[in-house]
Amino acid sequence: MKQITVSVPVPLRGRFDYEVPDALANALPPGVRVRVPFGRRELVGLVIEPWRDAPAPDFAIRPIAAVIDDTPLVPSELLALCQWAADYYQHPLGEVLATALPGPFRRGEFVIPKPPDGLALTAAGHAALATLPARSGALRSLLHALVDGPRQAAAARAALPKAGAAALRKALDAGWVARVDCDDVSPLETPLALTDEQRGVLDTLLAARDGFSATVLEGVTGSGKTEVYLQLAEAVLRDGGQVLVLAPEIGLTPQLAARFTARFGDGVASFHSGLSEAERARHWLAARDGRARIVVGTRSAVFVPMARLKLVIVDEEHDVSYKQQDGLRYGARDVAVLRARRLGVPVLLGSATPSLETLHNADGGRYRRVQLLRRVHQHAPPRIHLLDVRHAPLHDGLSETMVDAVARQLASGHQALLFLNRRGYAPVLLCHDCGHVLPCPNCDARLVMHRAKQRLACHHCGHVEALPPACPDCGGKLVPVGQGTERIEDALRLRFPEYRIERFDSDRLRSATALNALLADVQRGAVHLLVGTQVLAKGHDFAGLAFAGLIDVDQALFGSDFRALERMGQMVTQVAGRVGRAGQPGEVLLQTHQPEHPLLRLLVEQGYAAFAARLMDERRQFDLPPFSSLALLRVEAKTEGEAMAFLRSVRRDCPAAREVDILGPAPATMARRAGFQRAQLLLKSPSRAALHRMLASWMPTLEALGQKTRLRWSLDVDPADLF
Repeated sequence: MKQITVSVPVPLRGRFDYEVPDALANALPPGVRVRVPFGRRELVGLVIEPWRDAPAPDFAIRPIAAVIDDTPLVPSELLALCQWAADYYQHPLGEVLATALPGPFRRGEFVIPKPPDGLALTAAGHAALATLPARSGALRSLLHALVDGPRQAAAARAALPKAGAAALRKALDAGWVARVDCDDVSPLETPLALTDEQRGVLDTLLAARDGFSATVLEGVTGSGKTEVYLQLAEAVLRDGGQVLVLAPEIGLTPQLAARFTARFGDGVASFHSGLSEAERARHWLAARDGRARIVVGTRSAVFVPMARLKLVIVDEEHDVSYKQQDGLRYGARDVAVLRARRLGVPVLLGSATPSLETLHNADGGRYRRVQLLRRVHQHAPPRIHLLDVRHAPLHDGLSETMVDAVARQLASGHQALLFLNRRGYAPVLLCHDCGHVLPCPNCDARLVMHRAKQRLACHHCGHVEALPPACPDCGGKLVPVGQGTERIEDALRLRFPEYRIERFDSDRLRSATALNALLADVQRGAVHLLVGTQVLAKGHDFAGLAFAGLIDVDQALFGSDFRALERMGQMVTQVAGRVGRAGQPGEVLLQTHQPEHPLLRLLVEQGYAAFAARLMDERRQFDLPPFSSLALLRVEAKTEGEAMAFLRSVRRDCPAAREVDILGPAPATMARRAGFQRAQLLLKSPSRAALHRMLASWMPTLEALGQKTRLRWSLDVDPADLF
């Protein structure tokens, strides 16, 4: 009997074999989609191994129902990468492949690719050019632009007046111009002149283009890392290769893609959740077929197939957004490094504040390290000062010193930014009479007040309810306690009514389009005062910004997660890096009730490098990552007893390993969330290999226990937090 192995998108790890009719055997190479019966359903699956002759089993094996593709949709390189991810993150292969495929392909649909991105003059176009009247200026400009050979569509359109789109349509309809694949990679804009420091870094990177290498580009904010990316990518494109560029968040992807498009034209494809499913599928195909020479995307783009991938760039590599927090819990930065190694191509990890894991790899010689220590404009970085507010009166969370500093900058014609990583109006609504605090009914958390929408919301489970007029316990007066970005915005509008103030957080900005429109206003100086969360903390270049105030840095100093201090240092450094990038003197104020905190003072006085070195010593002392590897087994149940009993069964029934410590079971930091009780087991080992051997041996027992109890459980390898 001819049998074939098919991966289907179900949360099961077993192999699924189907019978192959003789007539279809040669139409089923790996990577082809098929329709197969699965229980009472019919699913779209992916062939992952060639067919084989095998003895007929004792049970009835079902045949495949239909073949969808004439040729493999998924190339072998992507299949192998997904198999590695399934093994490393202990996740079913079918769900990994489903993560890697755009929605239409998961459903068995076809998507028509975009036309080729180049334009060429036909013989009819040459003849028409000699006879076109002078009044057809747009058409003549278009045809003249193509006389010397095919050009990118963007380059050809650049030669046209505003009415160029109509001229292009007319030329295509008349057959004077044809769409063709175009390999022209000449820059559309002139590359910027590099500083000596940038030139040295670029030369080092260009010398390492043959074979795999991992390089950390540690560049202070404003040092010109993006221009290094662009000029390195240009060299790769000239050799016929493709480039994958990862950005941590959807808000940063459009502006990064715009930089690459301005430099290289139409061969740049974006890939992120803000696109429609059809757009994602078209860009996926364009990259797979080699028509998209550069892909710029968020973490999911690490799974986009690329025919000639020769360079991987991970911008802001330290960012926690690269870690997927549900489903397949993969780390895109780590997958990008692994993918580059398997392909034998270089990977570049850029950041002003590299993660401790990346610094550890650089210190150990596994990664090369290059640095940009000076800003492009050669001006001193902004001055950072701790603002002791222990005895200062605060009005809506703002000290008079902070408000005066903002007023001074606005009066000088500069922009100012106030940062608070807490959205909403106030994190607590308190009864002034009886002390009652309004809790979330589903979580061990308080409801956050959103005054603009007159509602209370839980930022953990999404529960929303109307803002009550009085205390539900005693009828007393409810007062907001604490500050969120909405409250800061309201206070500043009262203080500075003559200036335009805009708030940047996920409540205010519901889409990438809204964010980009607001960022454009900031760039042209129409916005004077910015208030926001981490949306503003990274990647943005605001030429007029001369001041940043961090309203509350203390919330991270005593966090329950061991990475809290590292992220605080990165956040402070990144926010400060938005200031003074055009050469104007910059100032940064940090409001704190802990001005003597040793790590906070070290960060302010000696910078991120010294701060990270001290944290590295602490991690080494306590045997925490990057000096050990972690995995976190989480479980959710209706009662705490059920959750803890499940984890005790895991400890009892699963074999332990000599080099692996098992900590717990214990309730999660937030024990109740979204109506479920949460508990966890933490696994820690100095040997990554030993940890993974143990996890692989655990999986059959874990799955069997899970099927018996029907509890929700998940395994997070290399967790980004222990929350």
